[in-house]
Amino acid sequence: MNNFEIIDEFGCDFDYKYLEEVINHTLKKMKVSNAYLSIIFIDDETMHKYNLEYRNIDRTTDVLSFALEDNQNYKTEIRQLGDIFISIPKMRMQAREYAHSEKRELSFLVVHGLLHLLGYDHTRSEEEEKIQFGLQDEILNELNIIV
Repeated sequence: MNNFEIIDEFGCDFDYKYLEEVINHTLKKMKVSNAYLSIIFIDDETMHKYNLEYRNIDRTTDVLSFALEDNQNYKTEIRQLGDIFISIPKMRMQAREYAHSEKRELSFLVVHGLLHLLGYDHTRSEEEEKIQFGLQDEILNELNIIV
């Protein structure tokens, strides 16, 4: 059985309970079981600080994933996938910019971050980008989260 925790450090004023279905569907599709992950909602300033500290990029971003399984020496009975940080202000801005709902944008960022925790990395090559973004679209379409 998979478990996850959503930690709202931002103070969201909207319902995000639908993310349970998004997370569970993604994990099932990727054949992941007996795993734990956390998703943390934060503000742009905190995201900027983390992006600078951990990636040496001096600006905010929408999502950062910290995969615990990147460390091959870290083994437990329950898979500890890691943490996904999402900037809620950046998510809202991108939803407006791309002309789709906040539900769709937040779902996309969760799936995107979760795939990173599972080892997908669109920054490595065009082929990996094609695979990761294809999976993201497929998952969102299966959940009927279109716009």
